[in-house]
Amino acid sequence: MEVFAIQCCTSSTLLISMRFLTDKISKLCIGWNERLLSENDFYRLCKRFRVKVTEMPLRTGGFYYRVMGKDYIAVNSGLAGPQKLVVLFHELGHFLLYTPESGASANFHGVGRRTRKEREADLFALCSLIPTASIERGSIDELIDDEGFPPEMVEARREIFMRYGI
Repeated sequence: MEVFAIQCCTSSTLLISMRFLTDKISKLCIGWNERLLSENDFYRLCKRFRVKVTEMPLRTGGFYYRVMGKDYIAVNSGLAGPQKLVVLFHELGHFLLYTPESGASANFHGVGRRTRKEREADLFALCSLIPTASIERGSIDELIDDEGFPPEMVEARREIFMRYGI
């Protein structure tokens, strides 16, 4: 099972998405895209925003959902390392970027077609885990060999940096 699917589009939609992301997330003062965010950072953010996180066996990497005004992230308990982190931050991205005002909502990681919201949640996760400074240093091999990030994830992040400078 592929746990993450980072896809870049060639249209100007991604550039607009990047501006939207950077503007909205920078206001949170969480170190996003400035330093590598950790699992501890993820849980601190969830505590700050009152998002309950549950690990359980799932057929997908994870999902974000909202019920009766409360926010939840469920993550596959079989995930570990960078794969788990990318799912956690992807789902947190859904919460931070698209929390609905009311009503129930759910976003499932890796299920369904790749919408703009899914690509933006992917971008949020990538920039959370691989900040610009890591790409600028040219430490691609370190990210793969030392940090354990999958090569396709590092390449997707590098492509975003090369194309948009973020």
